[in-house]
Amino acid sequence: MSVASTTMTIRLDPQLKAKLGRLAEGTRRSRSFLAAEAVETYVDRELAIIEGIQRGVADVAAGRTVSHEEAMAAVQRAIDAASGEPA
Repeated sequence: MSVASTTMTIRLDPQLKAKLGRLAEGTRRSRSFLAAEAVETYVDRELAIIEGIQRGVADVAAGRTVSHEEAMAAVQRAIDAASGEPA
């Protein structure tokens, strides 16, 4: 089964292109395949970061936050509970 694709042209530093070529030879994959895989990984990671920031902004706007003091007190209680010390 073939997956639809499109063509995109990018500029690479000659040293990066050479490294990509070495990787392609070592993995028996095409440079195009490896470049597409790298772009997909980067885009997915960056989108996840942006979406996390947007969720955080929405939480602040909706008042779904706790103060630093409240958060640190909860962390200290968890540490005390794990170490067997009284709260």
